[in-house]
Amino acid sequence: MDKNYLLETAKLLKQVTAASAEEYQKKMDQLVGQMNNLMLGKAEIEHLVGKDNVEMMKDNHANHARFMFSIFKNNNPEVLVETVLWVYRAYRSHGFTTNYWATQLNAWIMVLKESLTPESYSEIYPYYEWMQVNIPVFVKVSDEKLEGSLSMH
Repeated sequence: MDKNYLLETAKLLKQVTAASAEEYQKKMDQLVGQMNNLMLGKAEIEHLVGKDNVEMMKDNHANHARFMFSIFKNNNPEVLVETVLWVYRAYRSHGFTTNYWATQLNAWIMVLKESLTPESYSEIYPYYEWMQVNIPVFVKVSDEKLEGSLSMH
């Protein structure tokens, strides 16, 4: 499985309706707040994000919500895949572990299920499920990119 696999599977995600995207946007601050509280309550948080990276994690949650809203409004599989790969490389270079994404995505799914209407959740959940089940592929592809950029120097 490689980047092409990620692109092909991302293309299978259905466009979210305007109503679901709007609900996500209206609840964005609430969702990010819940995410931050949930993640900060984890005993292993420093192990997941690295020393002194809690503020970076909070920024990531806010950026994540804004980015996902843009994807829900204008689904673009290429942008989705490239951005997630960039995030993996960038945040791992700052000390975030690969386990952070599994923990974070589980938390997002729980927060979304609690906060969104069943209709919106059913449309938005597949994007989070796709990110979650493809964590190993994102790690592998981002590792290859990291190793490639290191070997060029």
